[in-house]
Amino acid sequence: MTSKERAKLRAEANGLDPIFQIGKEGVTDAVIAQIEDTFNTRELFKIKVHLESAPESPKEIAQKLSEATGCDVIQVIGGTIVVFRINLILRQKEAEKKKRLKEKARKEALERRTERTRNKYSR
Repeated sequence: MTSKERAKLRAEANGLDPIFQIGKEGVTDAVIAQIEDTFNTRELFKIKVHLESAPESPKEIAQKLSEATGCDVIQVIGGTIVVFRINLILRQKEAEKKKRLKEKARKEALERRTERTRNKYSR
């Protein structure tokens, strides 16, 4: 991943809230399973590490998560970890949705033009 791609993802993650918390248990199989499950619906999200109770540093936890899930660690700041993993199925669904919306907008514009033409010549 290039530094420009990483910077873009950091900017995108800036407005996100953490959706996971890691505390005194650290990185468990249950946490890894939940994160894997989340990657089915999201590509980018934040994880909060409780600095007082976590058994390891956020960087060590980020490394473990990266190895266990195959994700890219975008950023570790304080107790917040930003992770990313590309999801081709999710991207394909988004592309199809975008295509449908574009087609719908095109049809609506055509209907408006047709209606204006009818009104113009029916007077």
